Amino acid sequence: MLIVSLIIYKKFLWRNKMFTYQIDDEVSLALPRPKIDAEAMFQLIDESRKELEMWLPWVSYTKAVADEEKFLYEVMKHFGTGYSLNLIILYKNHPAGMISFNRFREMDQSAEIGYWLGTKFIGKGIMHRAVAGMCQIGFNDYKINKIEIHAAIDNARSNHVAQKAGFHLDGSIRDNELLSDGFHDGNIWTVLKDEWENRR
Repeated sequence: MLIVSLIIYKKFLWRNKMFTYQIDDEVSLALPRPKIDAEAMFQLIDESRKELEMWLPWVSYTKAVADEEKFLYEVMKHFGTGYSLNLIILYKNHPAGMISFNRFREMDQSAEIGYWLGTKFIGKGIMHRAVAGMCQIGFNDYKINKIEIHAAIDNARSNHVAQKAGFHLDGSIRDNELLSDGFHDGNIWTVLKDEWENRR
């Protein structure tokens, strides 16, 4: 995976002092620059805290810019070793959220996508485009066979993203996520490489 990370790094374009992967005229993905991006990302989390905390337990532990900077340093280390891939979502060159391959499973050549979007960017069709970009990266560069999205059954927005991006609902798992108010059943969405390549 380390070699793959180096290949991915070379495919990102150097624009506006950021390594970016352009999806369309509005949406792109960028490798984090911890010291530079931490403040803007923390502000986005902070102003979206009410909506994000319901579904993402880590939000309550992100209390200062330093917490976000530390996180970004960690995910860049993981990128360097090929453990995971965390990218900033840019909408018209402004940070809008993050998307990631949380980890890669070599046993079945699969990966799981995680994502979040700042509240003020909801409703612009950003996330399903970001997911499509990650699928391109995953299938073409990381050579994985299956990509998964896990979403709490009652997280309507996350489930809608998976459906709009063309993922298949495989089923649900009981008590799959421990959130702030307890356990939630979860939906498992998947797309296979051949399905993605043969989509219309």
